[in-house]
Amino acid sequence: MRKPRWRPPARASAGLVLAVLLALGVQVVTAPSAAADPSAATWLKLRMCESSNRYSVNTGNGYYGAYQFDLPTWRSVGGKGRPDLATPAEQDYRALYLYRMRGWQPWECAGMLGLRNDKDARSKRVPSYAESAYIGGGGVPAPAPVTKPAWPGVVYAYGDCAEALKTFQLRMNAFGYGFTGTGCYYDKTRDAVLDLQRANGINDSGRLGPKTWNAAWEGKPPR
Repeated sequence: MRKPRWRPPARASAGLVLAVLLALGVQVVTAPSAAADPSAATWLKLRMCESSNRYSVNTGNGYYGAYQFDLPTWRSVGGKGRPDLATPAEQDYRALYLYRMRGWQPWECAGMLGLRNDKDARSKRVPSYAESAYIGGGGVPAPAPVTKPAWPGVVYAYGDCAEALKTFQLRMNAFGYGFTGTGCYYDKTRDAVLDLQRANGINDSGRLGPKTWNAAWEGKPPR
């Protein structure tokens, strides 16, 4: 049974919200969706209603990210870690995956917005990442921290999620990596760690330890 979803305390009346969402949808220009999937504008309307389009939102109520997944639902479509710590592209993908498994049923906002299922709803057809790319929630890279914080005392590896990893990711934006700061160590973070290690003569283990941490602020930039 679905639990009541969090609603932003300052949310306006349903009529006003719908008007704003519709206006936003009209302004969105995106690549077309797959033939039977909801449009990118429709996904934006859903995100605006669920989370004010905030991919990193965590209010402590058990629902996370732009699509307000709870953890059992997130994991039911293959999600790892916490939704709000996943990249926007990963959240978009899991949302499309859920839609193809269960249609709009999991989202209370879908009912509020009057969204209707199409041919792919409940089709059980697992999407590819390429198929979800059109959703394009994206995210703007955050500014890189200038002052080096103390090494957190933990060696991080693939699959880890931590606030310190977010700090490292944002620092790497100074070298053009374009992280949104998920705080989770996956392929892009591993590439940044390896690039930094190789540029600074550090054993390229792919593990983020004290030498690699210090190099992000005091070493040579990745080539």
